[in-house]
Amino acid sequence: MADGVGGNIMPHNAEQQMGPAMRPSRIKAKLKRGEPVLLPMLHLTDAAVYELASLMGFDGLWMDLEHHGTSLETAANLMRAARVGTSDVLCRPAKGEFLRLGRMLELGAQGIMYPRCDDAAEAREVVAWAKFAPQGKRGIDGTNADAPYGSLPLAQYIREANEQTFVAIQVEDQRGVANADEIAAVDGVDVLFLGPADFSILSGVPGQYDHPLVVGAIRAVAEAAKKAGKQWGMPVGSAEEAGRLIEMGARFLFHSSDVLMLKAGLESMKRLFGGHGFAFAG
Repeated sequence: MADGVGGNIMPHNAEQQMGPAMRPSRIKAKLKRGEPVLLPMLHLTDAAVYELASLMGFDGLWMDLEHHGTSLETAANLMRAARVGTSDVLCRPAKGEFLRLGRMLELGAQGIMYPRCDDAAEAREVVAWAKFAPQGKRGIDGTNADAPYGSLPLAQYIREANEQTFVAIQVEDQRGVANADEIAAVDGVDVLFLGPADFSILSGVPGQYDHPLVVGAIRAVAEAAKKAGKQWGMPVGSAEEAGRLIEMGARFLFHSSDVLMLKAGLESMKRLFGGHGFAFAG
């Protein structure tokens, strides 16, 4: 018998039993084919938002647990809603939250975005906690949503988890960009990602995305990814910007968020109705 999986005893022939396949990653498959992927960021914690966006066919949905107070329990319900459709969930922990990123994968995230990576040693640590041996040192449970719920034989689960989950490493300061070549070369890193907002702030040019320092960082990330045979990306403010970055080789792009889309819709409503005698406070 084999134990250590969710604290339960598995049948002695569990390795030979056929089970359902793990949910495949849409993003990882598209990146492998060299196709661009697009994700919105979702801040709101209503499961209907994740369900709607996933049913609309987006490649993935960015769930941010670095800056937001979303609990892991709430995150699990949001990921469950996303599974109604076709979208992956990309989840971002805070810097250094290695154990937490494992729980995010167990809840059903297909990918991890790790922020503020300094160097290759830190990137290797991320991969180690995101992958099972022999690629890493991720701990096993096997009865959570990713397995799904103990339905997979252990060897199959480990193999498919390592194959289907992806790791995006984010560089957000000059040190990280300077080490981009070494970070991108780490085995198990799928995507190199530039955080231009934090990079601009930490470089003393907040919000100046056309500043030579930011433009240079974009080129450095693009070149590092190309050398390593990896994909790269960053947030984009428009479809035109996305087109320019795709020409530079970017394939992993983000645009806007549910909060900004809701805000823009409400602002449009105010403009449309303001000319008919409606008054708004503030």
